[in-house]
Amino acid sequence: MLPTTPSNTSRSDWHALLLPWFRAARRDLPWRRTRDPYRVWISEAMLQQTRVEAVVGHYERFLVRFPTVEALAAAPVEAVLEAWSGLGYYRRARALHETARELVARHGGLFPRTAAELEALRGIGPYTAGAVASIAHGSADALVDGNVERVLARWMDWPLARGSAELKRRSWATARALAPSDDAGEWNQALMELGALVCTPRQPKCPACPVRSACQAHAQGRAAALPLAKPKPATIEVELSLHLVEDSGRVLLRRRASSGRMASLYEFPTTEERPGGVLWPARPELALAEDVELARFGHAITIHRIRARVVRARLVGQLGTTGDDGAWSWVARAEAGRLALTGMARKVVARCLR
Repeated sequence: MLPTTPSNTSRSDWHALLLPWFRAARRDLPWRRTRDPYRVWISEAMLQQTRVEAVVGHYERFLVRFPTVEALAAAPVEAVLEAWSGLGYYRRARALHETARELVARHGGLFPRTAAELEALRGIGPYTAGAVASIAHGSADALVDGNVERVLARWMDWPLARGSAELKRRSWATARALAPSDDAGEWNQALMELGALVCTPRQPKCPACPVRSACQAHAQGRAAALPLAKPKPATIEVELSLHLVEDSGRVLLRRRASSGRMASLYEFPTTEERPGGVLWPARPELALAEDVELARFGHAITIHRIRARVVRARLVGQLGTTGDDGAWSWVARAEAGRLALTGMARKVVARCLR
């Protein structure tokens, strides 16, 4: 039978070992210099599935543009997507915008103080609710992200797979048992920092770990093996041609539909080449005549590994319609990089429009 929650003794040991380490070793990150719930919320949304190094600059620029929840709520979603461009997973940006509007409409722009109240808002899940409540308001709420799951799986020596429902359930139960009644925010950040800096996914730095004496997986010599690997889905190889169509200093772009993958982002005319014809959606209305190859690059979207080439092209005939609520438009060449672009479109701009 796997242990489910820590004993009172081991709980006290971990607090005594981990918190002094965190106070000495914590990284100086801009969102750690504030307890403003708006800024904590923005940082936590950006940090999900994104490296800290990539977030710092975006975080500061985003707050210059939208310094308050009221400013974010009042902005058009297109402006929010544009400011988010480069962070990926654009559903997070749309969720931020929707939540900001709800906070202003229902709460006068004030953030609820408990995780349960925050989680009742659209777009805020258990992790973000726990982060904002504990870090901004000092509540006794827990949080669990990938770093925390990994730390707890090793500490408790759970032979469970990454991403499994059982690991998630046990991690939340243990995190709640560990959360101190006063200033749980510091404790939650300490757990995440331990996972980010020491208890890393590969080759954990056990000799430098402040809690190794209380870690059950370390005692058994199997910390690096936990959590267990989950089967990887097969990689899908994709070959694309992205068309740079210019006319009088303008480039042709399509704004994708307002729902579905990469919703509302701008992209260049794109075709996917496979035996049997062109399979990339919503392109038959464009009659493109290929001319000169300008660049090649690789790109990854989830399990898709994309080999893309950029070709200069000219439009033959009329644009026509897209068959959904996306739309084609001519954009000044100098303005293209300021739009909310897909990741591939940003690479085209960087390589071919500078």
